[in-house]
Amino acid sequence: MTAPRLTPRGPAKPSETARRRLTPAQREEEIVREAVGFFAEFGFEGQTRELARRLNVTQPLLYRYFPTKEALVERVYQEVFLRRWNPFWEETIRDRSRPLRERLTAFYTDYAGVILTYEWIRLFMFAGLKGLDFNTRYLDLLKERVFTLIIAQIRDELGRPPIAELPVTPLEIEAIWSLHAGIFYLGVRKFVYSMPVDDVPGIVAMKVRLFLDGAGSVIGVAEAGPRIP
Repeated sequence: MTAPRLTPRGPAKPSETARRRLTPAQREEEIVREAVGFFAEFGFEGQTRELARRLNVTQPLLYRYFPTKEALVERVYQEVFLRRWNPFWEETIRDRSRPLRERLTAFYTDYAGVILTYEWIRLFMFAGLKGLDFNTRYLDLLKERVFTLIIAQIRDELGRPPIAELPVTPLEIEAIWSLHAGIFYLGVRKFVYSMPVDDVPGIVAMKVRLFLDGAGSVIGVAEAGPRIP
């Protein structure tokens, strides 16, 4: 009697192998990475059930790592907005061994390289539409660590009173917003409106130049508006 032939089972599917071999830390990282792309594509209305399907895991497994959708969204915020923040940016702005225009151009060119991505721009837009608080938290971080610093550097460049003598005015903040928002809008054009954006460093340099040419009319001017407490 001939022994029955055994059909080889064959190699496990890549997803099965990955599931078996991933450590908890790797699994969590994979979930966060997929969540970033998922929410950037569908917004924060996207369902965790669909996210679990994309990860080829069960929804209960997903909730083992992130007990609520809110916890996962918070981790996405930490991953995309806080982990990509570079403390060296503030040093670049303060470095008075370089001309102010060069400093601001260097900062905004590097900053643009971080924020002008599909995930960053779309997550920020979706978060605003959803009313999530991490937009406010991130913008407060910007105003505290960048906007006020830029105003202080411009005042020093122009020989205007320091912030300790003349507190920052709302119009000064608006002036910085005009520059910052113009750079952010490049990402909106590209990743929301699907319009081409070429030569970002050249555009950033142009926007900084235009901004500084007009900044003297507002920055450090007492009549620029009421003071911020």
